[in-house]
Amino acid sequence: MEAAAPPTPADPAFVEITVNSPEQMQELGRRLAKLLRAGDLVMLSGELGAGKTTLTRGLGEGLGVRGAVTSPTFVIARVHPSLGDGPPLVHVDAYRLSGGLEEMEDLDLDVSLPDSVVVVEWGEGKVEELSDARLQVVIHRTVGTAPSPGAAPGAPGAHEVGADGVRQVTVTGIGDRWAAVDLGVLTA
Repeated sequence: MEAAAPPTPADPAFVEITVNSPEQMQELGRRLAKLLRAGDLVMLSGELGAGKTTLTRGLGEGLGVRGAVTSPTFVIARVHPSLGDGPPLVHVDAYRLSGGLEEMEDLDLDVSLPDSVVVVEWGEGKVEELSDARLQVVIHRTVGTAPSPGAAPGAPGAHEVGADGVRQVTVTGIGDRWAAVDLGVLTA
């Protein structure tokens, strides 16, 4: 089976969103949840502290699942059952897993996937084979500087501070499942 070429910005299964705060990241998760259904695989990428778990917290709220969505770094995976008739959320953190899909098999994600929304942080190179269709969400911190408050740029003793709260989020739908989905609704 040949891998499909990733969508380009002109494709409907691609959108870039600027997120300015953790609250906006969580809201993006709530909006994204409206597009998800049982059987969907969502892969989250981004450096430590980028907002992957915050986005997943919003997904959990939007899906109406039980339990606080927190980072599953040490337990690897958490299942959040639905409080209604929607799918459960399976939240996986593959950061500590070094192997590919074989190591992930112990988590039985292939069994969970048809009936759940499976969200995997740090899943690149590890879970792509679970499904021909997936949603790839990449979160980049905006690297930029601004003068420290009250200081003129370039003034002696002035230092630069980062724009830490700003994130660029790229959402790409891969596979037939996402071909006709308008991801542009996420920018509303």
